Amino acid sequence: MSQYFHIHPDNPQARLIKQAVQIIQNGGVIAYPTDSAYALGCHLGDKNALERIIRIRQLTDKHHFTLLCRDLSDIATYAKVDNPTYRLLKAHTPAAYTFILTASSEVPRRLMHPKRKTIGLRVPDHAICQALLAELNEPLLTATLQLPNESEPLYDPEDIFECLGKQLDLVINGGFGTLIPTTVVDLSESGNPIIIREGAGDISPFI
Repeated sequence: MSQYFHIHPDNPQARLIKQAVQIIQNGGVIAYPTDSAYALGCHLGDKNALERIIRIRQLTDKHHFTLLCRDLSDIATYAKVDNPTYRLLKAHTPAAYTFILTASSEVPRRLMHPKRKTIGLRVPDHAICQALLAELNEPLLTATLQLPNESEPLYDPEDIFECLGKQLDLVINGGFGTLIPTTVVDLSESGNPIIIREGAGDISPFI
């Protein structure tokens, strides 16, 4: 059965953040709030935890997994980015965007899009996310918490606990989420941003 932490959305309690990160490092799958919808997260290198997220979401191999990053310092490690693309990223992070980028050789093949060899990267503007990433000291593998056959993400942490408590190791209650996921922008072809999904982030800079 899942643990359930109440974490302050503006001033996250360090003790609870440490415990949450220990759960992630021990192979746990968590539900946590972001600057858009609630999300599922696990350790980047944990194949079993990834498979649990795939089962919960009933994802296909064409799904773009996303790495939640503290800032752009991880970009060069996990993605191939030229200078114009980097400037575009710098101007629009942290924010509620997921950027599709060409994956580097550091990204496990199971996380890449099978044909395009791309990966999603995201820098959130949310104190709980930033605290988790600072304590973890590496990106978090993440996916929007939207259940199969549902048109919108789950936004109430109590509902998440009730629906998924037996399938998760931790639910973080940081207040209500939104029904709007991130805006997804494909930047894998330099100089040609493509809007994949309009969501919480303003699309006008990429049109």
